[in-house]
Amino acid sequence: MYTSFFGLSEKPFSITPDPRYLYLSERHADAMAHLLYGITESGGFIQLTGEVGTGKTTLVRSLLEQLPENVDVALIVNPRLGPGDFLETICQELHVSLAKKHSEKDLVDALNKHLLQAYADGRRVVLMVDEAQNLSADVLEQVRLLTNLETTKQKLLQIILVGQPELRELLSRNDLRQLAQRITSRFHLQPLDRNESAAYLQHRLAIAGATSEIFLPSARREIFRLSGGVPRLINVIADRALLGAYTRELTTINSALVREAAAEIQGRLYKPVWLRWTAGVLMLGATAALAMGVGHLLGQRTPMTPDIRSVSPTPVSQPENQIASAVDEPPPLQVSESLQSILQKNAAETGTDSAFTTLFELWNGTYRAGDTAACQQAVEQGLQCVYQRGSWAQLRQHNRPVILTLLDEQGLEHNLVMSSLDDEVAELRIGVNTFGVSMEAIARFWFGDYLLIWRPVSNDNRTLSLGMTGTDVRWLRESLDKLNGYPTAMLDSDLFDQELQQLVREFQRKNRLRIDGIAGTQTLITLASANRQPGTPVLIRN
Repeated sequence: MYTSFFGLSEKPFSITPDPRYLYLSERHADAMAHLLYGITESGGFIQLTGEVGTGKTTLVRSLLEQLPENVDVALIVNPRLGPGDFLETICQELHVSLAKKHSEKDLVDALNKHLLQAYADGRRVVLMVDEAQNLSADVLEQVRLLTNLETTKQKLLQIILVGQPELRELLSRNDLRQLAQRITSRFHLQPLDRNESAAYLQHRLAIAGATSEIFLPSARREIFRLSGGVPRLINVIADRALLGAYTRELTTINSALVREAAAEIQGRLYKPVWLRWTAGVLMLGATAALAMGVGHLLGQRTPMTPDIRSVSPTPVSQPENQIASAVDEPPPLQVSESLQSILQKNAAETGTDSAFTTLFELWNGTYRAGDTAACQQAVEQGLQCVYQRGSWAQLRQHNRPVILTLLDEQGLEHNLVMSSLDDEVAELRIGVNTFGVSMEAIARFWFGDYLLIWRPVSNDNRTLSLGMTGTDVRWLRESLDKLNGYPTAMLDSDLFDQELQQLVREFQRKNRLRIDGIAGTQTLITLASANRQPGTPVLIRN
């Protein structure tokens, strides 16, 4: 429903375990590596556990797609079986021929014969049990006995038990200690942390074809807070938030919309973090007032009276925007009157000359109205103009003050400088006046046209590619090395070689630029922004 609206090829937050969408956190990657190693090199048991929704099944599905060709897998997804049915299911998964009537001994013998033949053929056999916390004690004993199927050199069956934390408790029982002692590797998947949660969102959106920022930083933080970093909950909340944004024709999602989505799913109201903090402050103030009132009626001071009197009036009397500034999600800019009203009242100062004057001042430059073209004046001061049509994500990526071209409700054009931008509010400068305006309000008047100026490394602002040399190539290499934490090579560091080309490609991939290994204007601006050159005005101040 909402995919075409956001330019997506498919729904990015489906809860089905699609291996294409697997995001490998540090712990997930570690588990995957050891699972692959255990399957190809060792034998016995591997235990993988994690809370509901942490990605166990998706990890298993991805593992199955990466197995070597000489590995056969018996996957049990419904372990609520008796010992006989469990053995029969394994044989069916491995295509073991069985007689119409067979006992448990017949099943074990047939399975052992199959495993010996697989070993002779150079194949490995893996038994993987999902939701293993539901295995009965009798079946677990049968699983243990299966590890006795071996040659003098190697176990014939590798067993992987995947389950919820209850599996760890189950295997810690005294009567199952023989099985627990045969587990060679144990992994427990934790929920994602704050940074991993944000990267998870971006990863799934990128797989689905997103080309611009959809979830604002405040929305990503709120999703982490409300989901606890559990991938399944992240998916459900993000999917509902996308649907809510689509119904309101909003191209970006903020924290308030995330809370509404979570409330619809969980059936409860979620309040912002700062509101809970404010409520605590107000309760403290009320308690203090009550204590002072009682003290007055009794005609005496309690020992706490001076402390309460000095603490309680301050937070209660603070304006709301000051209270919010001390917590997680404060808009640092106070939202002003409607943008349409601002444009009407300041129409005389929304021409190009006024906008260029402001933009040049931010770069400590001087714009001379009526002189040569503005971009020529920029070149004379060591700057370059870039005019294009883009998105909020590109503005954040470039991280430079820009001139926005807005069309008001009467169709009149206005040019004004956006000098800063936080999660949801932008600072607009018109002449000597500054206004805080929500991104949602600006989006009604802005159709993507903007102009920025930046300071290139070389005066000719040339595009850098394979085989070129010069100080600007050296700057490119040193900037990428600094960003990646690499020591800069001294030999031939001013030559654009294949190694540097690969570094450029990696940088372009990470920043969702065109991946061609050529350092053009977009790549150079983004790189300069990422390295935060001193003395450069930035759009994102935190």
